[in-house]
Amino acid sequence: MRNARAEAYDQTPRDVIATGNEYPPHHRLPPHSHRRGQLLYASTGVLTTITSEGSWVVPPRRALWIPPGVTHEVHMGGPVATRSAYVTPEAAEAAGLARHCQVIAVSPLLHELLMEAVDLPAEYDLSGRDGRVMALLLDEIRRMPVLPLSTPLPHEKRLTALCRALLDQPSQEVKIDDMARRAGMSRRHFTRTFREETGMSFTAWRQQACLLSALTRLGNGEAITQVAVDLGYGNPSAFTAAFRRVLGMAPSRYLASSTA
Repeated sequence: MRNARAEAYDQTPRDVIATGNEYPPHHRLPPHSHRRGQLLYASTGVLTTITSEGSWVVPPRRALWIPPGVTHEVHMGGPVATRSAYVTPEAAEAAGLARHCQVIAVSPLLHELLMEAVDLPAEYDLSGRDGRVMALLLDEIRRMPVLPLSTPLPHEKRLTALCRALLDQPSQEVKIDDMARRAGMSRRHFTRTFREETGMSFTAWRQQACLLSALTRLGNGEAITQVAVDLGYGNPSAFTAAFRRVLGMAPSRYLASSTA
């Protein structure tokens, strides 16, 4: 089902339904939720999804699993084409799918299954080829590795507001003492509370926010040098080293793997 709203098919008597949509640059889907779990796949473009728990960046050829009932908003970094599989809560639990949002890799097989799924009729034949395609799609989602493409958000109100603002304009130049002062906390209280709320030090969180922002910008064709400077890295080499340390490969290679 292309360019369709999942809600229109939510009561379809099938465990899995699929839709495909195209979005213009910088389009935003406001906070919403689905009764079904959603595998949100960026077939082209980069998107960011935000919930009360954190922010997830989805580069091309990766996907985000969003469990049933989770309220989320979606921001398109540029023109984005998506393919989504919606899974009933019962089928998601039976398949052992995660109960928290997570970005997963997308194998060539899963890519092709998602491409095929959107062209199936809403009430596809469960006992025929179409039913086997959807069953295999669920199996393939379950076996995909999880990727470190998220930035957790704290629940403490002052920290949440500060972190959301920093996600909008991330920079390595934002200092701990400045954040503590803006939160109305001592440095020690801020660092302790931040780690308790997010499971990360502020320094590690800031770097993760910068690198995931870089993924969006690089995916839209911006130059590595400009992105590195804007994010407060001293030079492109320092940025590339940090990118490789966290994401396992240099930016150019990572983005190339997104379109392989």
